[in-house]
Amino acid sequence: MTMDKTRPKNIDEYIAGLPKDVQAVLEKLRETIKKAAPEAEETISYQMPAFKYHGMLAYFAAFKDHIGFYPAPTGITQFEKEISAYQSGKGTLRFPLDKPLPLDLVTKIVKFRVKENLARQSQKKKVKSSTIILFLALSFIIYLTFEL
Repeated sequence: MTMDKTRPKNIDEYIAGLPKDVQAVLEKLRETIKKAAPEAEETISYQMPAFKYHGMLAYFAAFKDHIGFYPAPTGITQFEKEISAYQSGKGTLRFPLDKPLPLDLVTKIVKFRVKENLARQSQKKKVKSSTIILFLALSFIIYLTFEL
């Protein structure tokens, strides 16, 4: 895939550096991800377009014969049956450029990743709250020890 030699600063620049036919495919993928995760933030990470929402949701990139879609390993293992038609690896899906993108599958994977990230965020808050309560309890015990 021919890309400009400069590193893209945003997804628009990344897509603009590609052939027109590939640009159209990536714009469809981008819009599908945005619809599935409207609050997600676009970014460039590892020199690839990516979406973040309480952590990374997914990356994508253009290659000579395929589009790489990277929703993390759980985004792959959760949908093993649906992705069997595509080349895949740990956290990776390859969509051939000569076939239509499986936009429904992308939507399902992204929505799953949103839920997963929210659950992880919720768990972090619970741990943080527990730590604060423990700290306050220990502080109170120490206070009582020195006051008596």
